[in-house]
Amino acid sequence: MMLSSRSSEAAPAAPVAHDHVYRTLRTRILHGEIAPGHALTLRGIGREFDVSMTPAREAVRRLVAEGALLLSSSGRVSTPELTNDRIEELAALRALLEVELASRALPRAHMALIDRLHSINMTVAEMVSKRDAVGYIRSNLEFHRTLYLRAQAPAMLAMAETVWLQLGPTMRALYGRLRRTDPPRNHKLIIAALKAGDEPGLRLAVRSDVTQGLRLLAG
Repeated sequence: MMLSSRSSEAAPAAPVAHDHVYRTLRTRILHGEIAPGHALTLRGIGREFDVSMTPAREAVRRLVAEGALLLSSSGRVSTPELTNDRIEELAALRALLEVELASRALPRAHMALIDRLHSINMTVAEMVSKRDAVGYIRSNLEFHRTLYLRAQAPAMLAMAETVWLQLGPTMRALYGRLRRTDPPRNHKLIIAALKAGDEPGLRLAVRSDVTQGLRLLAG
């Protein structure tokens, strides 16, 4: 009886391990910590996280399903290297989803939200001045997510986050190409539109913010 009790207590270990591996790798990909086309192996993942092949395989399976990783016909697993057409497609998706999320958030915006966005944007500016690409991507996504949470549209936000995930490694490449020295101008326009209750201005600022850089990369 003691043995069976221990077995039942140990059973959840694999799912917990898999979830930790999945979430850690997902965050790295989302924030551009892994370059486009970088190959991963189950053995390497298992070694890094000190887990067996099963949780490593399950984490990779979930990330492939989300488009964060690609699985080739030969079994090679890597982060996406996006074509120009794919970048354009994802930029268009960002414009559709995020403009709508911002529009839905506007009636629920309040000064505490605006102050929070201003504070996050100061962090964005700090990351830019430090030339910290990962910190910039992280704080930039936090700015957008904080606004979109006010939309109270979880399914739409989940779709937007899936697009961000697919773009993570590419965003790191974009940051390096732009050699940005100033924070995103459109963030200030987004905050100003929220303060003014200006829906057309908000929609334009969000659309410009989420597409301009990506289209430079595709061009």
